[in-house]
Amino acid sequence: MKNESFFEYPMQKRRKHLMLALGTIVATGFIVTTFASYFVSKISLRDEILHNELPLTSDNIYSEIQRDLLQPIFISSLMASDTFLRDWIIAGEDDESQVIRYLKEIKERYQTVTTFFVSENTKIYYQAQGILKSVSQGDPRDAWYFRLREIPLDYEINVDPDMANMDAMTIFINYKVYDYGGSYIGATGVGMTVSAVKSLINEYQNAYDRTIYFVDQGGNVILSGSGFPGDIKNLSHVQGLDALAPEILSNSENFLHYRKSGASFLLNTRYIPEFQWYLIVEQPEARALKKIVATLLINLGLCTLITAAVLFLTHITLTAYQTRLEQMATLDKLTMIYNRQAFSILFRELLKDVHRRFIPFSVVMIDLDYFKVINDTLGHIAGDAVLKHCVAVIRKELRDSDILCRWGGEEFVVVLKECRLDNAFNLAEKIRKTLGDTPCPWPGGDIPFTASLGVTQWNLLDDRDENSILSRADKALYMAKEGGRNITIIRP
Repeated sequence: MKNESFFEYPMQKRRKHLMLALGTIVATGFIVTTFASYFVSKISLRDEILHNELPLTSDNIYSEIQRDLLQPIFISSLMASDTFLRDWIIAGEDDESQVIRYLKEIKERYQTVTTFFVSENTKIYYQAQGILKSVSQGDPRDAWYFRLREIPLDYEINVDPDMANMDAMTIFINYKVYDYGGSYIGATGVGMTVSAVKSLINEYQNAYDRTIYFVDQGGNVILSGSGFPGDIKNLSHVQGLDALAPEILSNSENFLHYRKSGASFLLNTRYIPEFQWYLIVEQPEARALKKIVATLLINLGLCTLITAAVLFLTHITLTAYQTRLEQMATLDKLTMIYNRQAFSILFRELLKDVHRRFIPFSVVMIDLDYFKVINDTLGHIAGDAVLKHCVAVIRKELRDSDILCRWGGEEFVVVLKECRLDNAFNLAEKIRKTLGDTPCPWPGGDIPFTASLGVTQWNLLDDRDENSILSRADKALYMAKEGGRNITIIRP
C-alpha cells in the first residue's frame, strides 16, 4: 500500500510504548509479589524465632542450668538444713576439725571448687582446707556476709574473688543457716569458678548457635561466653538495647527485635528467680534469613526469565494481532485504503514534517457523481464494485508518498505531499478524466461513472489543523457539484 511506512511509524512507537508498559507492569507485579512474599516470610520467620525458637532455646538452656548451675544451690540448701552442721554450731563449735572434715567431704562428693561456713556467733570463716579468716563488717571482702543477713531471701548468688583459691573469680551460692527455733546462726554454701561456668555457656552457645549471657537486676553483665565484647558491662552499653534495658529488667520474659551496627537481632529474655538473673538469648536475624534471601534471589532470577519470556511471546503475539488490528482500525474494509481515523493520524505526522521542513502539500477531495443512482438501480454490490474500481484507478495516478483515504460513502481524500496547487490541479484533472474514461466492468455491462473534485493547498501561515484545509477542499468540491459535476475546482 502506498505510504504504508509513513503510517506505520507512529504505530511502531505505540507498540514499543505498549511493550515497555507491559514489561514494566509484569516485572513490577513479579517484583512486588516476590518482595511482598519475602517480607511476609521475613515477618513470619521473625515471629517464629521470637515466640518459638528462642523461647525453646531458652527453655532448653534453663533445663541445662537446672542440671549444671542449680545443683550448687541444691547443695547449699542441703548444707543449710543439715542437722550435723546445725547441731555442731548449737553445741558451741568446740571441735573445728569436725566442720572442716564435713566441708571437705561435701566438696569432694559434689566436685565443687570450694565449700564454706561462716559462724554468726564467732564470725569465723571455715572452708574445706581449714579456718580461712574472721569476717568483719569493715572489710569490703566480707560485705557479702553482712548483706546476706539483711536480705529477705534465704540465699543469694554473687561473683567474688575466692581468697582460698588465689582470688580466682568464683560464683558463690551463700545460704542462710537457722537453728531449730528459726534464729539465724550463720551462712554456708559452695562455689564454682567463673571459668567453669563460662565453659558451660560456651557449650550452650555452640549447641544452639546463639549468643548467651546473664545480667543481674541492675542490668550488669554477670556471665557471658566467648565472643561477647569485654567492654560491655551493662545492658545500657549495648547499642540498640540501651533504650530497651528498662523493659527487659521489668518483665519476666521479653520477645524483642533491635538493630545494632546496621544489623537486626532477635532477642528472648527470661528471669531466673533462683539466681535473680536474667538469661539473654540473642540471634542475628541475617543468619536465619539466609535461606529466605537465597529464595528471594532465585525468585528474582525466575522473575527476570519469566518476564523476558512473557515479553517475547507478547511481542510475537502483539505484532501479529496488532498488524491485523491496525488494518481493521485504519483501513477501509471494502476498498482496503486508509479510513478517516487513519487519515487524522497520518495528517498529524505530515504536519510535523511540514513545520520542520516547510514543504508544500495539497489536498484533493473526490466525490462520485450520482452514486446513489447506481446503488438504487443496480444494487449495493454493483456500487461496491464501482468504489473498488475507482480506488484502483486513482491509485495508478498517485505516488508512493501520496495518501489516499476513503472519507465516507463515495467520497475520497488525497493528500499530495510536496505538491503545489497548480501541480495538484493538473493531477486532479488527470484523475477526473481517467475515471470518466474507465467504466467499471460488470457482468450485466460496464458501469460508467464520473467524479467531481475540489483542490486546495496548505497555507503555512493561516492553516492550523486538518479542518481548515479540508473545509476549503470541501467547499471547492461543493462548487464543482453546483457547477454541473464532473469538473475540478480550485480553492486557494
